[in-house]
Amino acid sequence: MHTWPVQDAKARFSELLDACISEGPQLITRRGTETAVLVPIEEWKRLSSAARPSLKSLLLSDVARTDLELPERGSALRRPPVSL
Repeated sequence: MHTWPVQDAKARFSELLDACISEGPQLITRRGTETAVLVPIEEWKRLSSAARPSLKSLLLSDVARTDLELPERGSALRRPPVSL
């Protein structure tokens, strides 16, 4: 993976994009710190589809993950009250 300082990445973006397509992911640094990675779209799609959904997206989803079987109302057995 080739490393590009942000100044070079901005000045030579077309070259950065060509390198990404032909060589694979390209690392971009800012002040010597790894900041971002430019990846080809095919790899991005593969990584996105392989990622597990977040808890938030699962809770907000309208698609159930499993069938939840609830007992009929009033049919649950109750424990007798505990005397003290």
